[in-house]
Amino acid sequence: MIFLFSFSTLIYAHRENVTSNFTRFMQIVWCFVVLVLTSSYTAILTSMLTMQQLQPFKVSTDQLALLSLKSQIVSDPFQFLDESWSLATSICHWVGVTCGSRHKRVRFLNLSNMALTGVIPRELGNLTFLVSLDLGSNIFHGNFPQEMAHLHQLNSFSGEVPSWFWFLHQLQVLKLGNNSFTGSIPSSFSNMSTLETLNLKFNSIEGQIPKVIGNLRELNLRGNNVIGSIPLSLSNASRLETLEISYNSLQGNIPEGISNRHNMKVLSIQDNQLSGSIPFTILNISRIEVIAFSDNSLSGHCRHLILSLPENILIFF
Repeated sequence: MIFLFSFSTLIYAHRENVTSNFTRFMQIVWCFVVLVLTSSYTAILTSMLTMQQLQPFKVSTDQLALLSLKSQIVSDPFQFLDESWSLATSICHWVGVTCGSRHKRVRFLNLSNMALTGVIPRELGNLTFLVSLDLGSNIFHGNFPQEMAHLHQLNSFSGEVPSWFWFLHQLQVLKLGNNSFTGSIPSSFSNMSTLETLNLKFNSIEGQIPKVIGNLRELNLRGNNVIGSIPLSLSNASRLETLEISYNSLQGNIPEGISNRHNMKVLSIQDNQLSGSIPFTILNISRIEVIAFSDNSLSGHCRHLILSLPENILIFF
């Protein structure tokens, strides 16, 4: 009886031990399965969250173009681009950038008067929606990449203005003043029918003023090396409001017909080599605000002219 009890106790203990080991084994397997599932879920969740976080920072063509420009800026003393041009912010909120309301593409780029120093990257030619560009009063150097011909407008850099520049037929506003441009304005300039503002003041532009200036409202060639005479065709420039061609080497007479430009607000031709008499018909320009004829070899009774003009007009004789 004692033997049977001992044997049965041994068998039961063995079974209990086996069951206990099996239970532990199943617990280990279950823990492993739970660990795997948890890891997989965590990985998937992390991936989803990462994608959601990165989604706002999806780099667009315009962002790449402007970031390429930023990378070529060797001096940004006021940190305009350093602090603003970041993927953490929408490109439409970057300093100097204005986007179109429909496609949210860069339409206007104005980095003027920022004291930037650098060169132009070829990637900037990908700003295919650009219609207005102003990078005046900076210190840019180097050549224009050929890719810039894809744009409606260009940048401000030293070096000769490339010939293909004047075939950007959709250009509207071009301000490249206070840089180191050389070269001349070719006759093909007249094909730029959409151009309204051409500001190349204080560069080293040579040659003559084009005989046909299209639909320009502003022509500013102040402080260059322009020669020749004032084209008679300017008398037919019906939309011209600002003619600023002071501090050049222009010769000849002031076209009499220039007074027919009733939209003219600024007529500045001082410090040239102009001769002949001052056309008193400029009194017929009803909207005139600034007249500058000084430092030429002009003749005429200026006192009579001055007394005939309204007091709010700035006059330099």
